[in-house]
Amino acid sequence: MISEIRNSVPDPDVLLSLAPQELARVLLPIFKRHRDQIHLHNLINGLHQMQEVYPRDKCDAIGLAISEAWTWLVTRGIIVHKPRDTGNWFSISRAGEMITSDAEFDNFSKAALLPRNLLHHKIAEDAWANFLRGAYDLAVFAAFRQVEEAVRIAAAFDTRALGVDMMRRAFAVKDGPLTDMTLPDAEREALAHLFAGAIGSYKNPSSHRTVKIADSAEAGEMLILASHLLRIVEDRAKRRSGNGPPLAPNNARQD
Repeated sequence: MISEIRNSVPDPDVLLSLAPQELARVLLPIFKRHRDQIHLHNLINGLHQMQEVYPRDKCDAIGLAISEAWTWLVTRGIIVHKPRDTGNWFSISRAGEMITSDAEFDNFSKAALLPRNLLHHKIAEDAWANFLRGAYDLAVFAAFRQVEEAVRIAAAFDTRALGVDMMRRAFAVKDGPLTDMTLPDAEREALAHLFAGAIGSYKNPSSHRTVKIADSAEAGEMLILASHLLRIVEDRAKRRSGNGPPLAPNNARQD
């Protein structure tokens, strides 16, 4: 395997300049060709065989770089311990098998930058699997559908209420059931615009036509926005039910 790495990156200085993720991109297709022989110790040992692969004075640094790339692949679940093996042999994971091009590798890498714990648990449950598979349009639609349904329930609207109109009613400046009347008018109006704009931009188009989202980073940002909106809705629902600061002061003031 080490000779294949050299064939892919013959210049040792170029190899050493690669970030772990970039070197991992080089290693993955090589590992796939040797799927029953993936072993870090054996791979590093290949650097020190009698026939020189890379200059001897650079082998330790190259071994460290390969170990870093290996760790990157392990922590992302692309390579995993071989089932039923008591040694340190590894296999390509199901997620790794799905990565068949540089573009898919890039998307997976970007997806790995979005920790699941940043997302609201309902959005993680509903959208995370599609996000990791690269089905970003389905993930984003599911996330904003969660927001829409949460607003409908929290505002006690019937099932006919939906979309931008429902958001404007729920957060109406003067009488919205989810409006925080302790805030200035301008802030109430801004939040109504935020919810209406988010649903109008990210959920409604997917309800009417196929919307393709190609960039995982962009999709991740949308999921984080949906999570933030959902947390706001849950806070307003809790306060509306009396479990928190009231949404309207006792002597309601006019701004």
